[in-house]
Amino acid sequence: MEQTKTALERAGVEVEFLRWWDGRQRGDLIHFFGAPTPAYLQMARQAGLPVLINTLFTDSCNRSLSRLKRQGWLIRAMLSAPFGEGVKQHLPWRSYPQCAHNVVGLEAERTVLNVVYRAPDERISVVPYGMSAVFINAGPGVRKEPYLICTGTVTERKNFVELAQMARTAQTPVLFVGKPYHEGDPYWLRFQKLVDNQWVRYRSHVDSEIEMAHLLQSARGFVFMSNYENWCLSAHEAAVCGLPLLVQDQNWSRERFGDQARYFPTIGVTSENIARLKQFYQDAPGLPAPEIKIYTWDDVALQLKAVYERTLNSKSLSR
Repeated sequence: MEQTKTALERAGVEVEFLRWWDGRQRGDLIHFFGAPTPAYLQMARQAGLPVLINTLFTDSCNRSLSRLKRQGWLIRAMLSAPFGEGVKQHLPWRSYPQCAHNVVGLEAERTVLNVVYRAPDERISVVPYGMSAVFINAGPGVRKEPYLICTGTVTERKNFVELAQMARTAQTPVLFVGKPYHEGDPYWLRFQKLVDNQWVRYRSHVDSEIEMAHLLQSARGFVFMSNYENWCLSAHEAAVCGLPLLVQDQNWSRERFGDQARYFPTIGVTSENIARLKQFYQDAPGLPAPEIKIYTWDDVALQLKAVYERTLNSKSLSR
């Protein structure tokens, strides 16, 4: 949100964070990050403000089409039930097709809006996420350190414990960089016990983007095994710093990296995943980084500015 706001201001768009309590605040539209309720949309309509919804469908965008269809059927069945209207008004399910426009980062997320929520395609825009200039300007490094690197929060969804177990079994050195949500987290305590400074190396969250870029530039390759993502900033930062990738085989990763990355076929500690980790480590020095389009936040701002203009023009034409 902060990067988007700053880049939009550089592009000549006047941006403020919304203050509902301030009756003097004026604007042309609301860019809502998250999933507002139908009641929120109604309040905005009363104020004459179209709402653009920017949602991260991290879990659902990685589901199969058949599962998305089942999910959509269940949601429509629940919404059409002749009871529970008070509860329904607090759910965001109706908001996606009712808002002025939807913004997502992936085509896989557009599919979620189409299939699950029946949002009209003409009111969906796929706008990428930007990357800090620090990483873009850093470029590839020497990659001389004898380990793979994994960056992110130490939490269940990122599977740091499972990846650490695989690293020890495969005798493949991996440097983990990141912090837990809190020091007493049982998952963090499990991970700590696996750190041996040989196969499982650890460094807490770094202080600056420059320092993180240097760590990435030095590593042999990037490995990541999260349960689900939508636009994994860690993987993109590694790619722009010149690292080959070994990530989970999901909709988001296939859309972004195609056949330019290597993949874990499943999530968790399996013999196949262990073998792929070990093979990736051996092959990494000769593997290239994915050659994908990387966007600056200024690129993103220009695309969003065009979406805002279309949304406001549609509002004018509908009057």
